[in-house]
This record gives sequence, structure tokens and C-alpha cells, in this order.
Amino acid sequence: MAGGGRKGGGPKKKPVSRSVKSGLQFPVGRIGRYLKKGRYSQRVGTGAPVYLAAVLEYLAAEVLELAGNAARDNKKNRIIPRHLLLAVRNDEELGKLLAGVTIAHGGVIPNINPVLLPKKSATSSAAAVGSKSPSKATKSPRKAVAA
Repeated sequence: MAGGGRKGGGPKKKPVSRSVKSGLQFPVGRIGRYLKKGRYSQRVGTGAPVYLAAVLEYLAAEVLELAGNAARDNKKNRIIPRHLLLAVRNDEELGKLLAGVTIAHGGVIPNINPVLLPKKSATSSAAAVGSKSPSKATKSPRKAVAA
């Protein structure tokens, strides 16, 4: 029997990877191998690595899109760890997912506590009251007694 057990003597078909079949960029075969090797369960179904690859690809695409926007906001062409941190921390759902994660060379989110900011309303209102109505200042009981 010619062809290693195949019926007919036609040309051999070119192998098509499961990533191509599923329309993904992430490697389905490699993820399946990692699932088996990791001993997460005794058996791994055929759809599990495809589904996991799709989820990982979606998350990667989401983070990269947000990081690219952060890089463009900073007028840079290249994504650096700082852009990844800004992308993750400014997105509510990704921030919750990666809450306990430290990104090396990411820095911190710029934030100044409102308590530390100078109070402009108190100083401007005091100056406005003193300049607009001097008659109110003389109506104070203490100033009236002293005068």
C-alpha cells in the first residue's frame, strides 16, 4: 500500500494548523501542550486550547490597543512599560483583573490628593468680600464697639 496507509495514490495534503483553522494568531497546539504538561486535569478536550487561545489573544489585543493609544498620547511611536501601566490602570475592567500586578518600569499613575492642593475658593472669596462691600465690614459688632 503506497502513501503510508492512505487510500489512493494522489498528492499528499499540506497540513493546516489548528490556529489557522480557528482563525487565531495565538498557537493553539502550543497552548494545548501546556495544558497537558501543566497537569491541570487528567484529560484535555479538543476545544479547550482553542478557547483559551482565543481568550488570550483577545486580552492581548485589548491591552495593546490601549497601550498604543497611551503611546500616541505621549507622542511616541513605541510602546514602553509606562504605556502598558497607563493603559491597564486607566481601564476599569483591566485594572480590576491586574489589581495585584506590578509592572516593572511602569511608574505610578499621576495623582495629587485634593487635600494637598491650595484652596483657591477661600482666598478668592475673602478678597472678593473685602473689596466689594466695605460697608459690611463696619457692621461687625466688635468693630462698631471699637470705633
